[in-house]
Amino acid sequence: MAVISTRYEAVCRQVADAADACGRRAEDVTIVAVTKTVGIPEIRAAIAAGIRDFGENRVQEFTGKYGLFPDERWHFVGTLQTNKVKDVLGKACLIHSVDSLKLLTHIERRAAGLELVQPVLLQVNIAAEASKRGFSPVDVREVLVDASHMSSVEVRGLMTMAPLARAEDVRWVFRELRELRDSLRAMPLDGVELDELSMGMSGDFRVAIEEGATIVRVGRAIFGR
Repeated sequence: MAVISTRYEAVCRQVADAADACGRRAEDVTIVAVTKTVGIPEIRAAIAAGIRDFGENRVQEFTGKYGLFPDERWHFVGTLQTNKVKDVLGKACLIHSVDSLKLLTHIERRAAGLELVQPVLLQVNIAAEASKRGFSPVDVREVLVDASHMSSVEVRGLMTMAPLARAEDVRWVFRELRELRDSLRAMPLDGVELDELSMGMSGDFRVAIEEGATIVRVGRAIFGR
């Protein structure tokens, strides 16, 4: 399992290089190790390597791995159905994939019942891909107005998924999400913080960091195929 530590060190170096290239600090970028299809021994090796933030995109896998490693920070990064919200509330340090007002409202209602505040990101479909979920850049403005009246969800920022392509070919996606976030920050909304930009995966996280990512979701580059 030493290879996981070696890969993670390589990812950390790339994060540092990308941050330095654009005048940012590496410590301002959170690496979320995505454990989709990853087994328990590999997660233990990742923890031993110093990783503390993990991401899962399936609820059943999320709850099982959270139950085994509750001291780590677990992010939910996949599509979340309303009937599964109860399984991740209070366990996910951040839900990255809130892709509809219906889902946001359900999280608010469930979280209020548990007397907790759930941090979330709004997923934005910048590239307008039919195969991907998320708000349009226009709709996300209206949703933020609704979110500003909610007391049991905390919108921390935005998330997007770029098309599968060369990193430089999708740089524009990351740039547009950052520009959208910056424009939304000008809106007079109480209780809405937009500090986080979750964007960039194994193949393009360096470009995403150069364009402002504060969270990168890295699986293959750490755990292999």
